[in-house]
Amino acid sequence: MKFYKVVLAAFLGTLIALLIAFFIKIGVITSLISSMSNTEATATKVKPHSILHMKLDYPISDRTSENQFGAIDFTSMEKRDLSGMNDILRNIENAASDPNIDGIYLNLSSVPTSSATLQEIRDKLLFFKESGKFIVSYGELYSQSAYYLASVSDKIFMNPDGMVDIHGMASQIIFYKHLMEKLGVEMQIIRGPNNKFKSAVEPYFLDKMSDANREQMNQLIGSVWGQILASISQSRNISVEQLNRIADSLGTYFDAKKAVEYGLVDQLYYKDQVIDELKQMTASDDKLNLIGNSNYKKSYTIDESGSQQVAIIYASGTIIDGKAPEGTIGSETLSKTIRKAREDEKVKAIVLRVNSPGGSALASSVIGREVELASAQKPVIVSMGNYAASGGYWISACSDYIFANANTLTGSIGVFGTIPNLKTLLNEKIGLTFDVAKTNANADFGSINKPLTEFQLAKLQQSVVRTYNDFTSMVARNRNLRQSYVDSIGQGRVWSGSDALQRGLVDKLGGLEDAIAYAAEKAGITDSYTVVEMPKQKDFMTSLMEEITGRREDEVQSTIQKELGIYYPYYQGLKSVSEATGIQARMPFDIIIE
Repeated sequence: MKFYKVVLAAFLGTLIALLIAFFIKIGVITSLISSMSNTEATATKVKPHSILHMKLDYPISDRTSENQFGAIDFTSMEKRDLSGMNDILRNIENAASDPNIDGIYLNLSSVPTSSATLQEIRDKLLFFKESGKFIVSYGELYSQSAYYLASVSDKIFMNPDGMVDIHGMASQIIFYKHLMEKLGVEMQIIRGPNNKFKSAVEPYFLDKMSDANREQMNQLIGSVWGQILASISQSRNISVEQLNRIADSLGTYFDAKKAVEYGLVDQLYYKDQVIDELKQMTASDDKLNLIGNSNYKKSYTIDESGSQQVAIIYASGTIIDGKAPEGTIGSETLSKTIRKAREDEKVKAIVLRVNSPGGSALASSVIGREVELASAQKPVIVSMGNYAASGGYWISACSDYIFANANTLTGSIGVFGTIPNLKTLLNEKIGLTFDVAKTNANADFGSINKPLTEFQLAKLQQSVVRTYNDFTSMVARNRNLRQSYVDSIGQGRVWSGSDALQRGLVDKLGGLEDAIAYAAEKAGITDSYTVVEMPKQKDFMTSLMEEITGRREDEVQSTIQKELGIYYPYYQGLKSVSEATGIQARMPFDIIIE
């Protein structure tokens, strides 16, 4: 009896402790939300001689998330500023005409964001400079991404013990061939006859780049690097040749004085000296009035109530079939949003913001059809972000007009199919065997415990060839090109935005705001219109229930990325191995300026 009493007491004690912890968590979350809600409800008042303070040390999404939990660091219980590119661009534009904002302070070290997003923010900072207000940058050190942004500044300061990390760009691909052999896994790959540049499947059967892939990668990173150097050269009055010599020699690596000597940095300052400099520039004898992105956004209003609207529809992430969570593109989810904008009489034009490496070919086709239907009723303009490749290009090509940044990764017109064969792994490594009873010859088609038959491989090959033909035919029809020409620049090849422009895959170089202005012009509403963002983001209660029942997938990914740091791409690569089954229209890589 004593034993059962002890067990019962322990059980009740644990249960009570768990309940107390649960209610404490609810109380903390409720308190945080209440605090933030009150803050959100109160407009921020910008003091005279304020400085817009930008610290962009996080992966910048196209759109600021309205999920308030995502901005909370639960280890420190502090709210982080994770403003998306939409709010960053609006803030910079508003600050240019705000009489209470004297300038912008870029507090930079590393900006872990793809090159096209960086270019769009940088172009907006150049617009800000036309107002005559200052931009000042400070970094304890500057990664290439951070320096690319900082180079627009009137003054660039750096810690005396810091460095400017300019070393050039490289593309490193992970190959799984030998790992698969060790595990006893065979990735059965089906490619079309004209997909020599479709390198997404190469890591499964090669241990180094093919000549075709090396050719496209050299041209791609050469194009992006050339654009970056040209921008820095123009802003800092340093020749491209000199910048390349600095990169080749690692001339400013661990040598802050060299960064000043070469003209990359204006002065070596500690943080307190930078603050003193900013005080002088704002004629402030007391505390600096610094205001961050998330707070500055609350100092002005955005009108979305007009009768003439341009709708921005965000299409970000991998393309999958059916409904999809935030951070991915579901064929059903995105089609519903496009349909809603098409049927809304107040929406006079649509801007489809595509930031996707592709994914399911079927889902891409479903979305493409909805884009074509919308295009038949009102202007549909695409704004390409960091990448709009493969399936991302599929849905883009169905529009009326395409804007891309010079550093956008696009094209990758090609398809492939993969089905893993785990027979050796299951039989010999683990010791599992299988037997089957079936009614028809191919009733067990798609089973992963045995290889495909020649007949099944042939059927899949026919499907891949047909899908590729549908892809090139659709591009040729919508882009007014010959299908044979589309095939010649397709074959899975990825192009930079500037190279894609020369080949007729995009219409003009420009960012999201250029696409919005063009959409309004095509709709004949250039005088007065409002911009609305779609789809509608999740409300407070939905986010609350997701936090209580378990962390959202995108938050888990964010945590994994933070913990793995520079090793995160290896995790992503391994994850893609498990996901790449069926017929795919997917780009295998992204370019981030380290």
